[in-house]
Amino acid sequence: MKTVFHHKKITGLLSVIPEQTVRFEDEVDNYTFPPRQTLRLQKVMGYKQHCIVKENTSTSDLCIAGLERILNQGWLKKEEIGGIVVSTAFPDYFIPPVSSLIHGRFALDEDTICVDVSQGCVAFLWGLIEAFMLAERIPDKKILVFASDVLSKRVSKKDRNSYPLIGDAAGIAVVENDEHAGDVHTILRNRGDIDGVLRIPAGGSRLACSPQTAVLRDSDGDGNLRALDNLTMRGSDVFNFVQTAVPPLITDVMEYAGTSMDAVDWFLFHQPNKFMLRKLAEKLEIPYEKMPMNTVEEFGNSSGACIPVNITYNLADGMKKQKQRCCISAFGSGLTWGAMVIDLGEMDFCEMFISDC
Repeated sequence: MKTVFHHKKITGLLSVIPEQTVRFEDEVDNYTFPPRQTLRLQKVMGYKQHCIVKENTSTSDLCIAGLERILNQGWLKKEEIGGIVVSTAFPDYFIPPVSSLIHGRFALDEDTICVDVSQGCVAFLWGLIEAFMLAERIPDKKILVFASDVLSKRVSKKDRNSYPLIGDAAGIAVVENDEHAGDVHTILRNRGDIDGVLRIPAGGSRLACSPQTAVLRDSDGDGNLRALDNLTMRGSDVFNFVQTAVPPLITDVMEYAGTSMDAVDWFLFHQPNKFMLRKLAEKLEIPYEKMPMNTVEEFGNSSGACIPVNITYNLADGMKKQKQRCCISAFGSGLTWGAMVIDLGEMDFCEMFISDC
């Protein structure tokens, strides 16, 4: 899909981070590998710490905590909300959708549109696309985008490939119409034939969770123990996909937007790990200082929430003061990858919120 949205603006952004932080060094004994060998990966991969939710916290809890913060601060009024878009790979339930849970918690107007999108790494981009389309039909209201996941619950603690990097978080954006806003050029692509690269095998209608699907095994012979209930990721395949598919995507979206790499102030990308981001920056010849890549070390890879976490952690002050030309891009489960060239800034709020979830 290649399209351009007119007169759309993000007027507020909040990331919600759980207060529980676990350091990489404290988990090295979880794995079947010698601790010294595991610690060698720390610098290369960007392993430092990750933020994970409490045992009884669900996806909607992060979203609700964030919206409570926004309303309590007076940044938004309930009657201004015309739609809710929740983009997540791990909802509270199959039914009802997370958007309906948020709607009910805040007793929003019956005319408020509620939409859930099943997405992982590209969740924030997909949520923005849905919000921009909804804003076309609800011109006098604001649309809330929630990109939230608690995937730490579905990753094996004995999987050194994935668990040290996984973080939980939510990103919340306020989208509205603004006749003075610049165009948002967007490209989104899918390859459903290679979906097995990232998958949680059990838990859906194909294979229900059971005692058998919870058994940990070294099914790939790589020393990592996972169950069918857990996320499985073929790391080398993901790396190769990102390095081959994302650079031409960025080139294409730049050409589509009629801009150049030099004219972009910030490249705000999904954060799978620091090694992958460095290689991507080098391939695209983007200076490291224009591509923040530190949030995966501080908070973990928070799936679809990575981009809001990145912005609120690194660029909060600037986003409230002035417009900045940004390229945001995400890539992952699906496999799906996409990018936007968008002007961000002059926001009513841009904040990272630490929640007790």
